[in-house]
Amino acid sequence: MMEYDHPTQIDQLPADVTSPQGKLVYLYLEATGGATVGDLNQTLAMNKLSVLSVLESLSSENHIEQTGTEYVVAN
Repeated sequence: MMEYDHPTQIDQLPADVTSPQGKLVYLYLEATGGATVGDLNQTLAMNKLSVLSVLESLSSENHIEQTGTEYVVAN
């Protein structure tokens, strides 16, 4: 299991992230500092297609970015 360096505070969700799955994925990425599709699939108990769909949506809105195999919250 991966160890995470947790931030001391989680920023407010962007107002245009409205879907429950989008919020969950965004908050998870912010809390953990990044995750792979497999991490999200396993930890959040979401099927892989749903994870990929949410990541695509968040990425197209410039809320997250891909760094190698991991997705992270965009700065």
